[in-house]
Amino acid sequence: MTFQTIEYAVAQGVATIALNRPHKRNALDGVMRKELLQAIDAAMDDDAVRALVLTGRGGHFCAGGDISSMTPDAVPDAAAGRSRMRAAAPLVERLERSEKPIIAAVDGSAYGAGFSIALLADLIIATPAARFCMSFLRVGLVPDCGALYTLPRLVGLARARQLMLTTRELDAATALDWGLVTEVVPAPEIAARVQAMGAALASASPAAIALTRCGLAQSLGSTLPGLLEYEATAQGTAYTSAGHREAVRRFLAREPALFQWPAAR
Repeated sequence: MTFQTIEYAVAQGVATIALNRPHKRNALDGVMRKELLQAIDAAMDDDAVRALVLTGRGGHFCAGGDISSMTPDAVPDAAAGRSRMRAAAPLVERLERSEKPIIAAVDGSAYGAGFSIALLADLIIATPAARFCMSFLRVGLVPDCGALYTLPRLVGLARARQLMLTTRELDAATALDWGLVTEVVPAPEIAARVQAMGAALASASPAAIALTRCGLAQSLGSTLPGLLEYEATAQGTAYTSAGHREAVRRFLAREPALFQWPAAR
């Protein structure tokens, strides 16, 4: 696939989508939003892809929305602004409802919508130079791309309020301490580390991963009896999956498990 603003590649069952507007710190414009959704759709619809990596080129993840595309001519009234954000909703929903695991590899800026998109990943791997900021208020805007949904669930309402209302910037170490970041990895090592993680996830049972993601998505809005019933139904499906059958065979034959998480260096 050929794109103007992103790079797309598949290796070892892992699709890597790299935002590629380095002169704009990978800020999102209309073309990038459209191409990002196309690439995500391609990855989700490709049976050879078992995991997805989101990253950015040029030393930054994503600086948020491209301010130069927000002039009064581009957004003349509230209806135009609403349409603009509704057009971005499918991208958010596709990532949130993905049956495949998602890793965000963050270097440099993850500001505004860039931060919001990173929050849709299952795992965020950052370099020491990564910076996370809900910067919307600095330009008179409301947090978007799902941040009002994801951020309070990850850090709680108090910290979400702090990040959104003060536009405080978090460094990688603080984001790790707050539980937003999974690991902090030196910049020269992050690509290899993320690829190893993606390959490990690609070796896991796709049915088990999809069912786990689905269960987690409903966990905060469900009851214990409801989730127990979901677990029973999901496990019934997982028991009969090819991934589980092969894992049992390997265990009984004393063979190494297919799914093994790569140890941190």
